[in-house]
Amino acid sequence: MYWDCVRQRAQGSEQEKHNRKLAKLPQEKTRGLRMANISEKASGANAQSTATAQTKQATNTEPANNQEHLKKGLQNRHIQLIALGGAIGTGLFYGSAESIQLAGPSILLTYLLGGALIFLIVRALGEMSTYDPKAGAFSYYASHYWSKRAGFVSGWNYWANYLLVSMVELAVVGQFVQYWFPAIPAWVSAAVFMVLITAANMLGVKAFGEFEFWFAIIKIVAVIAMIIVGIAVIFMAIPDADGAIPGLHNLANFFPNGFFTAHHAAGSSAAGAAGGVTYSGVLMALVVVMFSFGGTELIGITAGEAEDPKKSIPKATNEVVWRILLFYVVALFVIMCVVPWDKIGVPNKNGVVVSPFVQIFDSVGIQFAAGLLNFVCLTAVISVYNSALYSNSRMLYSLALQGNAPAYLSKTNKRGVPHWGVLTSAAITVIAVVVVFLWPEFAFNYLMSIATFSGILNWSLIAITQMKFRKFIGAEGEKDLTFKLPLAKITPWIILIAMLAIYALMWLSPSYRVAAWLGPIWCVVLVVAYEITQRFK
Repeated sequence: MYWDCVRQRAQGSEQEKHNRKLAKLPQEKTRGLRMANISEKASGANAQSTATAQTKQATNTEPANNQEHLKKGLQNRHIQLIALGGAIGTGLFYGSAESIQLAGPSILLTYLLGGALIFLIVRALGEMSTYDPKAGAFSYYASHYWSKRAGFVSGWNYWANYLLVSMVELAVVGQFVQYWFPAIPAWVSAAVFMVLITAANMLGVKAFGEFEFWFAIIKIVAVIAMIIVGIAVIFMAIPDADGAIPGLHNLANFFPNGFFTAHHAAGSSAAGAAGGVTYSGVLMALVVVMFSFGGTELIGITAGEAEDPKKSIPKATNEVVWRILLFYVVALFVIMCVVPWDKIGVPNKNGVVVSPFVQIFDSVGIQFAAGLLNFVCLTAVISVYNSALYSNSRMLYSLALQGNAPAYLSKTNKRGVPHWGVLTSAAITVIAVVVVFLWPEFAFNYLMSIATFSGILNWSLIAITQMKFRKFIGAEGEKDLTFKLPLAKITPWIILIAMLAIYALMWLSPSYRVAAWLGPIWCVVLVVAYEITQRFK
């Protein structure tokens, strides 16, 4: 696997190790260890010289004194909704049909399992973010507690991931606009929203937080409305167009495809595989479900600009996962009670595959349901690009401070925005969007496959970095942790085993097989890119 290729750099003498360790710890911890070190020195002059050297090392990842810094403007409500809104998007409104076809009603268990894994991942990240809140989050931690190479791979992998996601979101935004205004070219819509969101990101982190807060509110209200309407349909026993009565009886066949089932007749399952063998069940659906949770790691990215990270990060981490599960599990439970699971994702009489959310509203005669969902999805797409631009600019800022990106990307304006990171990410996104319009098959089949794999790679690197972090701070440092990862000695291994299992399942799904074979190549590209950049320094 990739992480076997990423080895820690050669270490110097024991005293040099101690000095580096002090330099990388947060300021409060550094000060305490430095005082203990001084008390052990026989010569006060030597101790003062050592402390001065350590202080210089400790500041090597902060902007120079004549530069602006990132500003803390994100409140707890911002962070809560940023993480929650990041996981509620088109994957729930449209993508849930694919996972339901794979697992049937047992998809509810798949979401619980996936939610448990995501909780462990964000807890691992939350432990580090609370102890040492910094922009760049997992890339910063990988660089400081593991190696500079690991920081490079983690940061650029995440940046590329969100760049490619932005590419797709901006490419499809025109489709949602054309629902109401078919005469407007798709590229015009993409250009307008890109300029608006880029400008909004230049206003400061508080403006970003407010935008994301209200974007998330729109999506949450839509889900709650669907749940309320669905419950009303169930209790009023309103039949669908075919005369089927909603109710719990639609969930009677809870495991139609078992946990993991191979079908030897081609086309018998939505999963599909080579050689006429197809796969379905709870485990196959887990591949789809896990990627619907992408975006929750934004909690760590926001730590460096949170007003009170030691309070808001633990609160957001603990609450966002169960809230996401509440929305996903309850929403899909209601959907499958109203619409039989084997009818979800199936083309209607007009040959159109309708979102299960639209099916719920249509069942009670709300004819503008499609338009309402179109508006919500448009909001979701804009929200994704807004979050992507924010996180990518902060990631470039962190990479620049590590020495893993051009130095100009570490500059911030008077509002505390890494403006060159915002503009650079936006400019490269423009190129990516042009690629989608010119070569859509290449973009969706290959570029998005890299984005798919990079999610697994990012979660895996978070788990490994957490182990390196614990080893780095030692037993004494663990005593100062205020937000600990449960069962920290085994939890990272659980995450890694789960990620390996998901990667193996990707080979069995035609939707993800390209990502599976491109993944190792992407890892090699990142490592080679690091070595090349180091040679030219």
